[in-house]
Amino acid sequence: MIGITFDAGGLIALDRNDRRVIALLARAAELAARVTIPATALAQVMRRPSRQVRLARLVRQPTTALVALDGEHATQVGLLLAASKTNDIVDAHVVICARQRGQSIVTSDAEDLRRLDPAARLIVI
Repeated sequence: MIGITFDAGGLIALDRNDRRVIALLARAAELAARVTIPATALAQVMRRPSRQVRLARLVRQPTTALVALDGEHATQVGLLLAASKTNDIVDAHVVICARQRGQSIVTSDAEDLRRLDPAARLIVI
């Protein structure tokens, strides 16, 4: 496992203590695999940081990369949205982050991500 990139659905599952996500993160930790969280996905789910302890803990882990939507990524996201004729900036940012790192995407919505990248490796929860 090279690592995993979370979309908003994957982060929500973690926040709800989904055992599949907990097991996946435990396996990633055993392998010292990188965890990528696009900041756009985190913004979509973070509502009460004091109560979303699992999310806050994951963001602080040394093996977690929180990736901002900077100018370079914004351009790549726009190009991907145009090519796929879709409009979800968060999903496109997730795909860009996963592509750049060669990671699988932890998601609860495979259909939307497949529209953006039919070849994306998905872990559906």
